Amino acid sequence: MILSVHQPQYIPWIGYFDKIAKSGCFVFLDEVQYKPREFQNRNKIRTKDGWIWLSVPVVSKGKGRQRICELKIDNSFPWQHKHKGSLQTWYGNTRFFDEIFQFFESVYKRNWEKLADLNVHITEYILKQLDIRTPIYFESALDIKNTKTDRIIEICRKLKVDTYLSGIGGREYLEEEKFKDAQIKLIYQDFHHPVYQQQFMKDNSDFIPNLSIIDLLFNEGPKAKGIIGAE
Repeated sequence: MILSVHQPQYIPWIGYFDKIAKSGCFVFLDEVQYKPREFQNRNKIRTKDGWIWLSVPVVSKGKGRQRICELKIDNSFPWQHKHKGSLQTWYGNTRFFDEIFQFFESVYKRNWEKLADLNVHITEYILKQLDIRTPIYFESALDIKNTKTDRIIEICRKLKVDTYLSGIGGREYLEEEKFKDAQIKLIYQDFHHPVYQQQFMKDNSDFIPNLSIIDLLFNEGPKAKGIIGAE
């Protein structure tokens, strides 16, 4: 069985869900250290002039190193109102806006305390939309003791899997020999970004890749799962 893992991200990109779809089980790495200026609290959407960030403010000043599972949202900023307005402005005329926006409107009405809870809630909704039924686990529930490559190997052993599917970036930091010693097959994601019809897109040369998957959902609706190969 194939395992993949990832930190909980805010409205992740398409490749995140491609990896989950290709796995027999998936683990949210909610015990690892939060990294600012990545995708754990932000992601990209398309506008008529290119792309912009949607960022969830977090409480980090003076907190030192925080695990993702303990990171709190800074609700002194009106981020829900801003994100809701951005979706209405830039996707309001898309074909499947009403269907998808209904969920996000409910998300932005809630008072979220922790970033991980928000991210997981949204990711689970998107998995349902894509009909991806991969079993989901949390690192925090597995009592993992190790770090780095040894963390991944320990998770593989806990879930009794024989293959680990890594993102292509894993080539830069994974200790491949440790997987061989543990008799766990290491494979890398071979993801080719699909081109689909985007709002404000004139032709294929105007396509913007690597956006949040909500760009795909708003524009393509039920076709999304076939476009990313989840069917």
